[in-house]
Amino acid sequence: MKRFANRRDAGRALAARLAKRAWHDPLVLGLPRGGVPVAAEVARTLNAELDVVVARKIGAPNHPEYGVGAVTADGEPIYDAAVLRTLGLTEGQMTDACDRERAEATRRTALYRQHRPAPRVEGRDVVVVDDGLATGVTARAALHSLEQLRPHRVVLAVPVAARESLASFGEPVVALLVPRGFGAVSRWYDNFEQLSDAEVLEVLDHRER
Repeated sequence: MKRFANRRDAGRALAARLAKRAWHDPLVLGLPRGGVPVAAEVARTLNAELDVVVARKIGAPNHPEYGVGAVTADGEPIYDAAVLRTLGLTEGQMTDACDRERAEATRRTALYRQHRPAPRVEGRDVVVVDDGLATGVTARAALHSLEQLRPHRVVLAVPVAARESLASFGEPVVALLVPRGFGAVSRWYDNFEQLSDAEVLEVLDHRER
């Protein structure tokens, strides 16, 4: 099955698929960090406004790397009920962790926007882009947050997705690859280096040039 050379290559391939659709006043939002260079290629092809939507994974107490949910700066948290049950946790026990991640999402949103106002969402077609879909919890938090802002429609678009994660989305997801043996997002890229905040800002700065 095809692999992508890097995130920009994946973005160009994803953009070609999305360009076959009609879009109403499109807004493309990348999920930082890895989703931003993918989103930039989509926005360029669709001649759309580019911005970010920041969603932070909520980690289990004493095991922060074990994600049980996700939250944006201004949306309600989304939890994986099955994971909470497995760990014997309740949503109420996650309040402190949720508050920390919401604060970090707020900080990162301000960092990436650099004093620019938030884009208008109401009445527009919004395309949320990431570099891949593994558990899908951060993407679901982002979509839930955006749906409260009354867009015309919201579409999640990714170069590659885990088959089992697609079922958690009420709306269809645009995914170029849905491999049986997913493994990890990085497996489907030749170059999957981690991005810095400075690199994300550089991509976003180019949107106005």
